[in-house]
Amino acid sequence: MTKNQIKTELVRALEAGKLIDLTRKDQVEVFNVCMDKYSDIIHEIQEKNRVLDVGCAGGILLSMLNEFGHECHGVDFVDCSEQYPYLYKQKNIEFTVANAEVDPLPYPNDYFDAVTCGQCMEHFTHSPKHAMEEFYRVLKPGGIVEIDVPNVACFRNRSRLLRGKNITWDFESAYYDANPIQHNHMSFFPLRHNREYTREELITLLERSGFSDIRVNFIESTHYYKWPEKIRLVGSRIRDLIPSFRKTLMGFGVK
Repeated sequence: MTKNQIKTELVRALEAGKLIDLTRKDQVEVFNVCMDKYSDIIHEIQEKNRVLDVGCAGGILLSMLNEFGHECHGVDFVDCSEQYPYLYKQKNIEFTVANAEVDPLPYPNDYFDAVTCGQCMEHFTHSPKHAMEEFYRVLKPGGIVEIDVPNVACFRNRSRLLRGKNITWDFESAYYDANPIQHNHMSFFPLRHNREYTREELITLLERSGFSDIRVNFIESTHYYKWPEKIRLVGSRIRDLIPSFRKTLMGFGVK
């Protein structure tokens, strides 16, 4: 399927109430903001049946993949299956609690056709090395990994620095007053961005982790909105004319 065909099918599934709980505004907003990004991922891995989404949170990507017939599995730091029963329990999507930064993924070697990890690694407190090694381990030969992270060199960050502001979250609440989450006798701060990435760093991450056929791109912020909400995208459209100003980096690699 083409990307446009995938988008059309996703909108149909949304309007039919098959993707998310439409009474939850947070889920609707995530769909609006991420639908195009998720469509790109689905297009890239559409021939891959068994998929693991690490840092799956509300499970919208998994719900989308489920609609296209993929076997879906999710992993996150906290138990999202209780918070989003519509997505995990009613759709029978397997969910496991694990801290991907340090825990082994609870799957055998060469098990998945694709592994996705979106907007997650910027929350890692220590290093992405262990997680990337686990992604490689559980992927079958020829399997695809997808990583997307915030672009540290985006227009928003450059603008803030020029105005004497920090690019990271509020200093007092997210850093000075933040209490760590303890796990396996280690401290973690997963509720903030601990490190954002440049394009070259994401390429290095994939290369050092053993992946080949690496592609990393700046992705556009073409959110799914209808009029009059579409007016909110004017600034994003102007910013996206310069790829390196875009907010998000997306990388793919092959085992």
